[in-house]
Amino acid sequence: MFHVITGLIALYVIWRFVWQLKWPAPGRVLLSVLVVLAAEHHLITRNFFGTMASPEVPAAVLMTLGWAFGALILLAAFLFVTDVAGLVISLFSRGRGRALLGCTRLRAGSAVAALALSAVGVWQAVRVPEVKTIEVALPNLPQAYDGFRIVHLTDLHASRLLQGDWMQAVVARTNALKPDLTLITGDLVDGTPAARAADVQPLADLRAQYGVVAIPGNHEYYAEYLGWIEAFRKLGLRMLLNEHMTIERDGQPLVLAGITDSVAARVNQPLPDIDAAMKGVPPSSAVILLSHRPVGAKRHAQAGAGLQLSGHTHGGQILGPHFITQLANEGYVSGMYQAGNMQLYVSNGAGLWPGFPIRLGRPSEITQIVLRAAPPA
Repeated sequence: MFHVITGLIALYVIWRFVWQLKWPAPGRVLLSVLVVLAAEHHLITRNFFGTMASPEVPAAVLMTLGWAFGALILLAAFLFVTDVAGLVISLFSRGRGRALLGCTRLRAGSAVAALALSAVGVWQAVRVPEVKTIEVALPNLPQAYDGFRIVHLTDLHASRLLQGDWMQAVVARTNALKPDLTLITGDLVDGTPAARAADVQPLADLRAQYGVVAIPGNHEYYAEYLGWIEAFRKLGLRMLLNEHMTIERDGQPLVLAGITDSVAARVNQPLPDIDAAMKGVPPSSAVILLSHRPVGAKRHAQAGAGLQLSGHTHGGQILGPHFITQLANEGYVSGMYQAGNMQLYVSNGAGLWPGFPIRLGRPSEITQIVLRAAPPA
């Protein structure tokens, strides 16, 4: 279905832009072929250069393909908005509507803007993320944890696009915060353990007084899931798979719970089970839940979580179209939300899938969370 949709977008751009150019026919045909190749490059890389989730081609090629694909999507969006506006105006003034629909300067300007914005978007996508600091008042949090500092990482997506040097920079920026605890909510990798061994090795350098705790995201299941779980454990990550653990500070407990991802069904692995993760947790406990996807937050609140940390959405990646991602994730896409009695924080993520390396107005982030003991109700 993905390739059908991108193919339709390509045909729309060819119809409304390429074929309107006053170029000789061979030039328009060549440009049309390039548009189709940009739209369907995922199909090509999937069949000849790795997989859909992990195209194994050089980073420069991935950035170029991402730029071309991003420009295509943006141009299609600009053309669609123009066409809708032209049709609406035609209802009141046929001449003005036709003028807008046939404006060659506007189409040319849209193309230039799409190419420029896509280039900026690729740069925003591959740069090392900045630190975003928030404070969270957590119900039932013992006073011993007031000021407790957590670094939340998610959607690192180690790949041929975001390689070991990028990962090392993220780790260095994380460690510089001197966190008490580091939490990772999935999608650490794209590709097999053998292909990504060097790219994920910097994760072994993560340092936090109370450890580094992680869960899988959907992308871990796309290539040798069990191999990845073992690899993460060897790197020093404490994996929470539908289970919980308790840390203590000055003799006071804080519960960390983690669940798996729903795509686990594809490889016959355990589905997310909040009841199993919370089994045996005292009702009065302060609980931080790690869930890759933000969906199901209200159910997790009912199970007793006080704070859920999630990623998966990448913040929607582009401001405006991010509303589509929001609709697909029960209304959650970026930032803090209230779900029942639980707070939910959805990070924009540190990295992203190399098949669409664009960020515009939805910057990547390393999230520093400072816990505060909530006042009594």
